Amino acid sequence: METNLRPLSLAEILDRTAQLYRTNFVLFAGIAAVYAGVLLVLNLLQIGVAELLRERHMAQQATLVPVYALVLTLPLIVIFSGAAMAANNRAVAWVNMGEPATIRGAYRSILPRLGSYLWLMTIASFICYLPLALIFGALFLTLIVFSKGAFAHPGAGADPYAGMLVGLIALGIFFICIPATIYAVVMALRYSLAVPACVVETLKARPALRRSIELSKGSRGRIFVMGLLIAVIQIGLVLFTQIVFIVMAFKHQGQLPAWAQAAQQVVGFFTNTFIGPMYATGLTLFYYDQRIRKEGFDIQWMMRAAGMTPLPPEPEPAAVPLAPPSSEYAVWIEPQDSGKPE
Repeated sequence: METNLRPLSLAEILDRTAQLYRTNFVLFAGIAAVYAGVLLVLNLLQIGVAELLRERHMAQQATLVPVYALVLTLPLIVIFSGAAMAANNRAVAWVNMGEPATIRGAYRSILPRLGSYLWLMTIASFICYLPLALIFGALFLTLIVFSKGAFAHPGAGADPYAGMLVGLIALGIFFICIPATIYAVVMALRYSLAVPACVVETLKARPALRRSIELSKGSRGRIFVMGLLIAVIQIGLVLFTQIVFIVMAFKHQGQLPAWAQAAQQVVGFFTNTFIGPMYATGLTLFYYDQRIRKEGFDIQWMMRAAGMTPLPPEPEPAAVPLAPPSSEYAVWIEPQDSGKPE
């Protein structure tokens, strides 16, 4: 078991994340490949259905396939992405503490409590992103209401003020998005350690959220920097792997051939498999680092590894009250003569 635990700086956590990922690439990539594989199959089915409708001259119905696909496959995406995140946290916890870990073992360990993990992620996402969802929903409804008058052909009932009104509303919503985005980032940092706490300590959803709030205090800035660096890496890798398809889309007026769409999804599968575990790995390491800083977890673990874990104290015996003697067994004692005159 790993006993060389100590508080780490941000640079050391990033280095430890890269080290764990490099030495256990097959493990972490295999865990992420389950979710990425499900996503690949769903996207390929969507492409196939859309092409089949176009061949049957049902182009209008083909344009609605992505909408129907999102509605139908969203539950599967949520379930498998949540399972992959929890399994990754479980595997990182094992590897970080020097314990053996396998892809099958990680998924098997989280399946009994998968509902708790999904509920936790749902609550955290609702709290963090509800304002942004409401803002974008308002923008979408605004475009639907005013689009007919704003974007109609001149002379066909176009309202000259509708376009200006839509622009002003969109500009106002854009400025409202700034504080909503800041709120989402702050709340996401507060709850960033909830999933590792839920997985490692087998907590329920709400206790895990409270646990994350306490543990993340003092390190939310470092967690933000780590997330920003990993986001830059992920965006750069996605642009590098998708640049060919982006150029091809420009040449075909934004519409890729079916074979190119399928190839794009295959490339996306490998990209998601590679970059998926990075952020979850770093968060799990931050979870242990905060426990070391705030609770002396390194000392507890060293004592446990050396077999010095103190046993819980035995309960003291409860005091038994003495019952008064029963009158049935009362004995009369004759007074003795003291020898003194009365």
